Amino acid sequence: MAAPDSADLHTHTTASDGLHAPEENVRMAHAAGLAAVAVTDHDTLVGLAAAFREGERLGITVVPGVEISTVANGGDIHVLGYYMSLEDPLFLERLAELRNVRERRNDLMLARLRELGIPIRLEEVEAIKAEKSGAGDKPGGSVGRPHIADWLVRHGYVSSLREAFDRYLGRSGQAYVNPPRIHPAEAIRWIHEAGGSAVLAHPGLYGDDPLVEELIRAGLDGIEALHSDHTPEQEAHYRRMAAEAGLAVTGGSDFHGMRQGETFHGPIGNRRVGIEVLDRLQNRGRGARL
Repeated sequence: MAAPDSADLHTHTTASDGLHAPEENVRMAHAAGLAAVAVTDHDTLVGLAAAFREGERLGITVVPGVEISTVANGGDIHVLGYYMSLEDPLFLERLAELRNVRERRNDLMLARLRELGIPIRLEEVEAIKAEKSGAGDKPGGSVGRPHIADWLVRHGYVSSLREAFDRYLGRSGQAYVNPPRIHPAEAIRWIHEAGGSAVLAHPGLYGDDPLVEELIRAGLDGIEALHSDHTPEQEAHYRRMAAEAGLAVTGGSDFHGMRQGETFHGPIGNRRVGIEVLDRLQNRGRGARL
């Protein structure tokens, strides 16, 4: 049953590695009965302007966000930022640097796959992204691991996106590479300096509670306890951690779109939180404007 006072605070669009344009995500959120939806593309804010326009048209709140890629203890850690100043030149420059790292990661990962006897080329992966985007690549869009996984499925090297990540692209996969990136505590600082609120994304995927505690001490504003890939036990655990630290409890689908018949990670609205959490996030970050 739809909750008209709820929000999905984690979705991706064609501005990064999602399949749907920002305005499409807003329309799907509206159709799902949400009062608000966040656009949180990887290391970019470029999709927000279109999302804001569609939100105004439909009467649904669009929460400005970003998902920053970081590394700690040898693994990818993602930090969500909300309500940053969208025109802060230093923040925009920092995000551009992170996108350059993402491009280097893609090159290294594809090279590793070729070493494993898989003749994948970047141009072919980019063609898949352009095809999925509907009308060619979108400004600021970037190739991500889901696009590489899509190629592996199409060419018969794996049978599903999950297998692509388990065998090749995930943290224990044969082609996984992790070039130097900033530490998540640095991302928290960047978000705060841009006037935003910092939330740790899907901590259940990391299995590293000491890191969560370290980031709480570093100034984290919230924990994403509700996520499409969290178990009920993980959800309850991270709710408790957030409550004990006095942090906001957030949640979202981490929607990227449907590939090969699978929704990655979940459909918009399948994880949602009360709209009141937006007040907590806005109280820290008052700068988000276009």
